[in-house]
Amino acid sequence: MPNATRRSIARLGLAALAVLPRRSRAADAPVRIGAPYPLTGGAASAGISVKQAIEVAVDIINNPHPDLPNLPLARGAGLTGLGGRKVEVIFADHQGNPAIAQSEALRLITQDKVVALAGCYQSSCTLTASAVAERYGIPFMASESSAPSLTERGFKWFFRPTPIGTDFGAAYASFLTERKAAGLKIDKVALVNENTEYGTSTGSAIVAAATGKGLKVDPRIAYNANSSDVSAQVLQLKGAAPDAVIFVSYTSDSILFMKTMHTLNWKPPVLIGDDSGFSDDAFIEAVSDLAQGAVNRSSFEIGKPGSASYVVNGLYQKHAGHALDDTSARGMAGFLALMDAINRAGSTVPAKIQAALVSQDLKPEQLMIGYNGIKYDKKGQNTLAATLLVQLEGKKYFAVWPDKAAVQPVALPFKGWT
Repeated sequence: MPNATRRSIARLGLAALAVLPRRSRAADAPVRIGAPYPLTGGAASAGISVKQAIEVAVDIINNPHPDLPNLPLARGAGLTGLGGRKVEVIFADHQGNPAIAQSEALRLITQDKVVALAGCYQSSCTLTASAVAERYGIPFMASESSAPSLTERGFKWFFRPTPIGTDFGAAYASFLTERKAAGLKIDKVALVNENTEYGTSTGSAIVAAATGKGLKVDPRIAYNANSSDVSAQVLQLKGAAPDAVIFVSYTSDSILFMKTMHTLNWKPPVLIGDDSGFSDDAFIEAVSDLAQGAVNRSSFEIGKPGSASYVVNGLYQKHAGHALDDTSARGMAGFLALMDAINRAGSTVPAKIQAALVSQDLKPEQLMIGYNGIKYDKKGQNTLAATLLVQLEGKKYFAVWPDKAAVQPVALPFKGWT
């Protein structure tokens, strides 16, 4: 056989080999999800915890987990609605910067060709990243961001399973009015919020709920996020002498407030932290000895042995070295909900994923978190989201409100430090 003929056959063979794997890859390639989170910067601890929670969720989806029989996708391997295709998450570090979150969302969509986005923890970053997703027609799952304003933009591709600022405000207001009815002096409530989208929007929702219950909010103190000194704010609180203080702050600010309150020897009778920084494992490790008795919100309880929450927490603890907190649990719950929708859609076409999210109706027993289910209204907000209040004792939070969810009674006044 002439050399030229042999070379032609070889070229044809190589071409055929090159084509076949590409076709195979098109059918079997992992389903790519983009996940922009703060992996460096002041909120890195929370961002990394959510990243680890999503990594556990990917393991739950890609590999059989018969010990989670009610969790969608846990019993099989891969996305059964797409022929068993695996899930791959491409993480991006937005550093807590809304401009970077915007550019990373654009890169994930246009270069990495993700079929959906999940993120971004900080509401200010979710605001910009989700606007990019909306423009490109890509579903966006906001698992942790709670600023009420995010679902007021008329977006069609934005979905949020977590409870939001209005839910939290209602919980705090009810909790405080119940304490007042029981004889505790609750005449004046102070609100301290960081000045990005999260703090501003959530703070306004809390003020509306508190005043609606007849509580006086005074003062309301807004401060620059990631501050290096909050002495002026603590001195203002000390001078105002409120009966309760609610903090809407991320991790580094929450730690700084506790340290500054200790230094200036002031603590309120009731201290409530709006999750975020107060739930972060970094906060517990840094200042739990200064924050004893702090009340916080949470949608996650580890639960009884054998329950989905208990089993999932065990998987997470093995992977991350510490237990799930409220933020990381909400991140996992939202990601699992997104993947359930993609599986039911049986497609990676964004419009079909969007339609599956619109019709999503997950029941409480299908979740590893304490929501009453996941079902979205026309704005993309979960109408079945739920929260409870927990209190810090030692290095753990225990459910104290409402009574039906409490594992121990609330202990007031706020102890802080000894």
